[in-house]
Amino acid sequence: MGFSEARFEETEGGEMKEKPYSNKMSLKYISMAKAEKLKSLILARIQVARLNLWVTRALSMLMLLGITMQLKSLGETVSSSRTPTSTFSYPLPPERVYENNGYLMVSSNGGLNQMRSGICDMVTVARFLNVTLIVPELDNTSFWNDYSQFADIFDVEYFIASLRDEVRILKELPPQQKEKVAESLFSMPPISWSNMTYYYNVILPRIQTNEVVHFQKTDARLANNGLPVEVQKLRCRVNYEALRFAPPIQALAEKIVRILRDKGPFLVLHLRYEMDMIAFSGCNEGCNEQEIDELTKMRYAYPWWKEKVIDSVQKRLAGLCPLTPEETALTLRALGIDHNIQVYIAAGDIYGGERRLATLRAAYPNLVKKETLLPSSELDPFRNHSNQMAALDYYVAVQSETFVPTNGGNMAKVVEGHRRYLGFKKTILLDRKAVVDLVDLYKAGSISWDKFSSEMKEAHADRMGNPAERLVIPGKPKEEDYFYTNPEECLASFDEPQLSNDDHQQEP
Repeated sequence: MGFSEARFEETEGGEMKEKPYSNKMSLKYISMAKAEKLKSLILARIQVARLNLWVTRALSMLMLLGITMQLKSLGETVSSSRTPTSTFSYPLPPERVYENNGYLMVSSNGGLNQMRSGICDMVTVARFLNVTLIVPELDNTSFWNDYSQFADIFDVEYFIASLRDEVRILKELPPQQKEKVAESLFSMPPISWSNMTYYYNVILPRIQTNEVVHFQKTDARLANNGLPVEVQKLRCRVNYEALRFAPPIQALAEKIVRILRDKGPFLVLHLRYEMDMIAFSGCNEGCNEQEIDELTKMRYAYPWWKEKVIDSVQKRLAGLCPLTPEETALTLRALGIDHNIQVYIAAGDIYGGERRLATLRAAYPNLVKKETLLPSSELDPFRNHSNQMAALDYYVAVQSETFVPTNGGNMAKVVEGHRRYLGFKKTILLDRKAVVDLVDLYKAGSISWDKFSSEMKEAHADRMGNPAERLVIPGKPKEEDYFYTNPEECLASFDEPQLSNDDHQQEP
């Protein structure tokens, strides 16, 4: 019988009547039910409250963890202004995770190409020592007085992001380390031509002790030879892939190349015959007395140009002078370079101006340079920055069908190596000793033009930038082939088919 039926009974008259005490019982059951319901409600609310408390605590922990992680990286990411992945139109490599041994600051010395190769070395050193590299500071104290910094010449965001799977690079020291170096900074020049053992055994302990170490110089701080292949390959990756020029330089350089290509093939002539080079070298072939006096005074005005008394005649005969414009014109003609080809001069102002260029222009009337291809307004932002102007010439030189340097300086060496990396593009490496010997014989009437031309071609048959083994001279790194001139470890094997220029997508 159900609970509702038990509340009533039948009387003698047949009427239904409420049972005695049923109201009290009903109230009792109702009270019990309400109590149970209230108890369940209270327990449910307690459980919800506990759940909410647990969720709140979990969320708080996650928020605290996120804040902690953000604060940990704030000093690095904010001060370095690292560009988020979403701003790049290309996929980025995953960041390399490693225990940071400290921070390396570097001041790159020299001209653009000397600094370029030094930067590649410093990235490599930082990677294999597991230290954070601060974006290198560029030399503002050189002869050219160029105050450009890294981001003025190179694409700093791409440089940092494209190498993040190898090394952590920041634009600035984090605040804590910045305060520390403001009080005291351990600064030193690493020993030239050192192998990685030197950096592991000498430099790494100094970084671990001082936390921050500053290198005063970067030129030639890694050996040419005897390094692990992975070290050499990273030097190449930095040089040929990570060091892109800043967008304004890249865009203008590409425009120069387009203008040249629209008119046909072009040869880039690195005619190193500016006043500073002639004064420094002490070579005065073809100069008049007034110019010789001017050049000599300039050389003595700079105490760090160590050579003072120079025998120009003997130095030239030894093949140690930059070729003159006149010697260059004869050489190009003798080598059979097309009279109608565009010859782009990658250089500053030629000493002696149009007077010294007359012979070269007569031989190659399509003689051009960036100043003649572009309106002044487009070059004005770069004009007072020699390294930025050199960067424009570097790009054009790498892209040319043929590259001819007239002196074995840093640009000639680094461009040669870059062109090897891009598939052994034609680079005529002039044998200056052979050139001046043949030029003197021809000008003296001792040999005919045909003999002069055939001898010149024979002397340069194997000097066209073809595959070759890098020269190694143990104990004499300055005399052996420079790594960045022939990065052999990064190049296709000699017996492998070489890619055509069109097969390479790499841009400098």
